[in-house]
Amino acid sequence: MEATISSGPDPILWLATDTCALGPYRADLVETYWRWEQDPALLVGYGRQAPESLEARTEGMNHQLRGENIRFTIYDRTSGKPVPAGVATLLPDHAVRTAEYIVMIDPQARGRGLGTQATRLTLDYAFHITNLRMVWLKVLAPNTPAIRAYERAGFRDAGLLRNAGYWLGQVCDERIMDTLAEEFTGHSLVQP
Repeated sequence: MEATISSGPDPILWLATDTCALGPYRADLVETYWRWEQDPALLVGYGRQAPESLEARTEGMNHQLRGENIRFTIYDRTSGKPVPAGVATLLPDHAVRTAEYIVMIDPQARGRGLGTQATRLTLDYAFHITNLRMVWLKVLAPNTPAIRAYERAGFRDAGLLRNAGYWLGQVCDERIMDTLAEEFTGHSLVQP
């Protein structure tokens, strides 16, 4: 694993391991992000009922690029060349030094541990660069693959919002998970 800032014709990578990297959120990838967001499994996982038009997504992208949220493009590096494979977002609450975490992985890149790796890299950035003290997330209770990935990355259960979501047409609970800066264990690419 290496802490790296790349330059040259390849995408900029801020934090990178041999298999995963985080780089800037990119306007030129709006159509790629939009295609991932239309995946039925992602719609179910986020509790959304309707897809979004590319025009609406492009307008939203312009707003996101001007906002204060921290957004990353996730890259799969298993082939040697960085390939866009997802988006990670931190929605900070600067007054209390916390952030909500949201991640989206390309349907073709799921099931290989990339979500866990990207989440660990995002937490490394959150705790050691942004200086957050806690990161939290919400996940629909039936989404066990996501819950396992979050647990492997260091998140713990923090609570339950009963009947707060829908999963495949059925009402379900939404789990709240969190992790603290002092609980970040393992290798950091930022902090020596």
